[in-house]
Amino acid sequence: MGPELHYQIVINRAAELQEEAASHRRAREAVAGRKAHRTGQRRLRAVFGKPRTS
Repeated sequence: MGPELHYQIVINRAAELQEEAASHRRAREAVAGRKAHRTGQRRLRAVFGKPRTS
């Protein structure tokens, strides 16, 4: 394998890993957002006695 081919393989793999990391990051942010939203619902439920849907 020539050095140019090896370099291109390394560059492509790095790009794939960066895309995968971005996907995982978005998934973690979505989960954190859902958890934050649920925490807010729990607070409303505790204050008013039932969940609010508005």
